[in-house]
Amino acid sequence: MLPGKVVEELISNDRIIGGMTKESTNKAKEVYRIFVEGELLETNSRTAEMAKLTENASRDVSIAFANELSIISDKLDINVWELIELANHHPRVNILQPGAGVGGHCIAVDPWFIVNQNPDEAKIIRAAREINDSKPDWVINKINAEIDKLKEQGIEKPTVALLGLAFKPNIDDLRESPAVNIAKKMIDADNAEILLVEPNIKKLPEKLAAGMLVSLLEALDNANVFVILVAHNEFKTLSTMNGTELLDVAGIFG
Repeated sequence: MLPGKVVEELISNDRIIGGMTKESTNKAKEVYRIFVEGELLETNSRTAEMAKLTENASRDVSIAFANELSIISDKLDINVWELIELANHHPRVNILQPGAGVGGHCIAVDPWFIVNQNPDEAKIIRAAREINDSKPDWVINKINAEIDKLKEQGIEKPTVALLGLAFKPNIDDLRESPAVNIAKKMIDADNAEILLVEPNIKKLPEKLAAGMLVSLLEALDNANVFVILVAHNEFKTLSTMNGTELLDVAGIFG
């Protein structure tokens, strides 16, 4: 289910139903038909489970391509957001948007089940997982480069505001969020004051208990560096800031 659209998708999504027996499949279809308006697709249990994993592995591979492209573009001094927009004008190209990594309880987890069972064959799926899992460290290196610049200018301990902790925009779900992992590593490194801005939560998770959750206004008053990790709507006014560094990992401003 897509966070924020659970009820809508609960009703409208097609369902793949694979019982251990034909009878169990039929019984499951009877239950689903009570509330599901989408198509009910019959198969066996093994194929049904693999279909679920395949859906998420496919999305993970597509995101990995975008994330790898962002790293390459940065090295070549190319605006990846413009690049993707231009490439997507081709009628058969649909490149996704890169970000700080991949989160959520499905896409960041399910592909590993395929890799674990098929370590010699699942080469692309494994590579995609490794690319997406490594993206947060690339983001941290970019942040640290900005911190080093400020220290060279005489700011002994710069203040960095990390904007967004959820695993995707405009939700409060932090499961497997790359932004949370970035925040944790930045806090543990202790080479800058770290302010955490997540407008969709009121309390930090235990993993970030040592951090400081602040409002966007508080961050604006105190930070030297702003890092947009998640494209929440609340952050779309930040392009007019003066006198601070803005790293837009989420591509709000292209």
